[in-house]
Amino acid sequence: MARVVVIGSSNTDMTVRLPRLPEAGETVLGGAFTTTPGGKGANQAVAARRAGAEVVFVAAVGDDELGRQALALFRREGLDVSHVRVVDQTASGVALIFVGDDGENMIGVASGANARIEPEDVDRLPASLFRRGDVLLTGLEIPHRAAVAAMRRGRDAGMIVILNPAPAPAAASPDVAELLASADVVTPNRLEASALAGISPRPETDWADCARRLMAKGPRAVVITLGAEGCLTAEGDRFDRIAARRVVAVDTVGAGDAFNGALAVALAENRPLAEAAAWAAAASALAVTRPGAQSALPRREAIDYLARNPD
Repeated sequence: MARVVVIGSSNTDMTVRLPRLPEAGETVLGGAFTTTPGGKGANQAVAARRAGAEVVFVAAVGDDELGRQALALFRREGLDVSHVRVVDQTASGVALIFVGDDGENMIGVASGANARIEPEDVDRLPASLFRRGDVLLTGLEIPHRAAVAAMRRGRDAGMIVILNPAPAPAAASPDVAELLASADVVTPNRLEASALAGISPRPETDWADCARRLMAKGPRAVVITLGAEGCLTAEGDRFDRIAARRVVAVDTVGAGDAFNGALAVALAENRPLAEAAAWAAAASALAVTRPGAQSALPRREAIDYLARNPD
């Protein structure tokens, strides 16, 4: 079985569904409220597990009810949580989410225990966690120094290292060069890719050129997810445009996490990048057809079926 190590965030998502997203300073009534497990790291770990990999999740939760609920859920999903740290006197991470009837969303996050993950925590992880040929997936809902430390340990061990740069720092940030240079594969969405490349996203944006700019900063490959327009993969001189699956979107909250988790599994199975991204695109399409983040993440059988039957 393929093995994926996810080092990232764990949050509880508190979601309000509304007829439309509010403008700044506006109150929109008529919504429904739900509380569900989330956090990009946790979502991606669950996505990878459901997509068929053995998954080790490295994270931090608070010593509170939300943290205990998260650990119980991870165990039920079959994740190895032996390296999840419980931080005393610290709240678990929380995300506040608005979702409009058109499926678009806006999210604010209180990091809580996620902000307490330090490079020293990564250094203390056992060498057996970092196995050649496995995939390490991390993101930026944890401190950047910890993400860099994780990626460097992964690369030194011969792992395939994926950085999902969300939320993305601006191109002028001193962290960008170090983050991109530490990854093998970087997986931004269009806004994140634009921010990292220092360009303004427009309908006419040349995403291949954007990918070239990002690869010039260090990673060997880039996958830019483009929502309903699919995704673009770039590796060396090869660029592949992969069409999105045609589905009715209900909620886009977990789409990127479904994509990254499935991509990690496919790369751990030694699939070529474009093939892995096409399979991940099927997982992402399935995720948007159901509400919620982790609750919408598809299982391998469904991903395989849609990948074989795109129409």
